Amino acid sequence: MKVYDCLLKDLKAAYAKSGNKVAVSYSSWPRYSKRAYVSDTHGGRFVQNYANKKGRAYGAFENAGTFPAGTALAKDSFAVSGKGKVTAGPLFIMEKMRAGFNSESGDWRYTMVMPNGSVFGTTKGKGAGNVEFCIGCHISVAPDQDSVMLLPEEYRVR
Repeated sequence: MKVYDCLLKDLKAAYAKSGNKVAVSYSSWPRYSKRAYVSDTHGGRFVQNYANKKGRAYGAFENAGTFPAGTALAKDSFAVSGKGKVTAGPLFIMEKMRAGFNSESGDWRYTMVMPNGSVFGTTKGKGAGNVEFCIGCHISVAPDQDSVMLLPEEYRVR
């Protein structure tokens, strides 16, 4: 999707304003989606999926197993209105923390960075209540997929 290629530079710059290390570096990681696709669980926005080196098992999808501490997954996003107007969306981040960080989340820390660089919330941090819904949704696949939602097969990079 060409619109994503045009938007990526602006997304990176905006998210980097947050100072979050994942927001600053995610776009240099391997991307596991062939192209942007609509994620209903992320507000019906178009998203792309990235994982850092520790999270490279993400590319095994259903066979990824349990991710090690230090894994970081990121989804940048944008929306397209019915009239074709493109707007930047949030950056959704999952970071696997050390055992004991938060048993309710499977030791994942969720962070949402808004398109202006502000942090909407971080698990066990400022605005934690704003990202509680992430835990509620992701925990539904906890035992089988370590709380990681998988992208549709037709968009997966193999």
